[in-house]
Amino acid sequence: MAISSIILSGGRATRMGGVDKGLVQLQQKPLIQHVIDRLRPQVDEIIINANREIEQYLALDYPVLQDEVLQDGTPDFIGPLAGVHLGLKHAQHDYLLTVPCDSPLLPLNLASRLLASSLENNADIAVATSDGDTHPVFCLCKKSVLKSLEDYLVNGGRKVSAWQKSQKYIEVDFSDCSDAFVNLNTLEDLVTLELKMSQ
Repeated sequence: MAISSIILSGGRATRMGGVDKGLVQLQQKPLIQHVIDRLRPQVDEIIINANREIEQYLALDYPVLQDEVLQDGTPDFIGPLAGVHLGLKHAQHDYLLTVPCDSPLLPLNLASRLLASSLENNADIAVATSDGDTHPVFCLCKKSVLKSLEDYLVNGGRKVSAWQKSQKYIEVDFSDCSDAFVNLNTLEDLVTLELKMSQ
């Protein structure tokens, strides 16, 4: 079954000193390139959601979409749901996988496991969990949830998990590879991972 994906790189990265996280180097390669390399074999379409450094993202040879202002005038930078909304709106396929730009070790079987559980449970949204933690931005959605997300955003909703749980929602346990969900919020996180990967 064909799956589209969107890499969420539209945030402000305040804890990373405001630099564009997706372009921060890890082992001489931008974080987003690590994500793309792991995502490419799993999906049929890759879209990037970015709001800055657009030329650098376009150089990766994938479509780059910027946050849109909603019909009610809701401004840019409304958080990860803005990227999810873009992905659902523009995806070519019936399923959309969302992942952040700052998790360079994401599971190589993320899409297949989320899809299998989604089909098995007749769910509209499947979200990864590990060791008791939920990872809402590692998510597989049916495109049919677009209208409910638009309504949620227009009504002022911003919390990813609250919207997800209002749908036919399941959680999929990835505790066998919990390191895959390490995300890099600070430069210290980046240094720690660089050291770990070089050992």
